[in-house]
Amino acid sequence: MNGFPFSAESGEIQLLEMIEWQVYHSSFVDEEGITKACGCPLLPLKSKKKGPAPVLEQGKTDIIDEAITFFRANVFFRNFDIKNPADKLLIYLTYHINLSLKRLEGCRTLAEGTKAVINLGSENVTIPGEPGFPFTALFHPPQSQNEAELLRDYLKHIREETSGRLLSVAYRPNGTPNKWWLAFAKRKFMNLPLN
Repeated sequence: MNGFPFSAESGEIQLLEMIEWQVYHSSFVDEEGITKACGCPLLPLKSKKKGPAPVLEQGKTDIIDEAITFFRANVFFRNFDIKNPADKLLIYLTYHINLSLKRLEGCRTLAEGTKAVINLGSENVTIPGEPGFPFTALFHPPQSQNEAELLRDYLKHIREETSGRLLSVAYRPNGTPNKWWLAFAKRKFMNLPLN
C-alpha cells in the first residue's frame, strides 16, 4: 500500500480510486440574482443566525456544506483553479476550516472546542485591502464603506456558521474528538500560515 493515497474512516482503510487528483469545485455556478461584495458572491446559507446572507431553505446544500464535504480532499492542494466566483468563497472557507481545526487541535472535549471556535469567531474579520487578509489576489478592495461593511458582516456570519457545523463533525456525539477530522489540523491549505 505504500505510495497509494488512502482514507481511513471508522477504523477501515479504503483505497481511493483516483486516476488524477483534482480539486473539488463549488456547484454554485449560477450568478443570477447573487449580490457580490469585493468580487465575493454573497451566497445563501442555511442559518438560523441573523446576518446579511440570504436564507436558504433547510434540506438544501449550501456553500458551507460543500466546504466541509470537500475539505479533506481540497486541503492537500497548493493551487486551486478557479472555475466560478463561488470557488473563491470555497477557498476562503477551506482556509477558515483549516484554521479552525488548528485551534481545535489541543481541545479534548466539545466544550473546549466550542470555546476555541467562539474565541476565533470573536477575532477581527479582515477584508481585502486590510493587513492580514490571506487572499488579496482573489478579491478586490471595497469601493465604498458600505461594501466593506457588507463583506465584513457576511464573512463573519459565514465563519460563525461554518465553525458551528464543523464542531458537529470534529467531535463525536459523546463530545470526544474525531481523530479522522482533527488529524487535518497539521495540513496547510495552499501553504498559508495558520495563525
